[in-house]
Amino acid sequence: MAQINVSVNGKTYPLACAEGDQERLGKLAAYVDDKCKDLTSKLGHVAENRLLLMAAVLIADELHDSMSTGGGPGLVGGLTEADMAAVLNEVATEIEGITDHLAAS
Repeated sequence: MAQINVSVNGKTYPLACAEGDQERLGKLAAYVDDKCKDLTSKLGHVAENRLLLMAAVLIADELHDSMSTGGGPGLVGGLTEADMAAVLNEVATEIEGITDHLAAS
């Protein structure tokens, strides 16, 4: 199992991944970070857990649209359903961890 550090919304998180998947996971994390930046530019300051949830929902919406139309352009369109499910599970786990941490604070 390999581990990389990714930065999302200005914070660095360690993530475990299969050996050889580091670059791909880094690109996916960068995609999530871009969604967070886009939301922040449109909405202003939003609580971190809410921001990450909104980013996850937007990405899930893109996945749904992509799957409904048989694929689409960009990073999300190039992933298989199983790959995207794995990524969304990882994002959900990270969001739950952040939410738990914020609730305990």
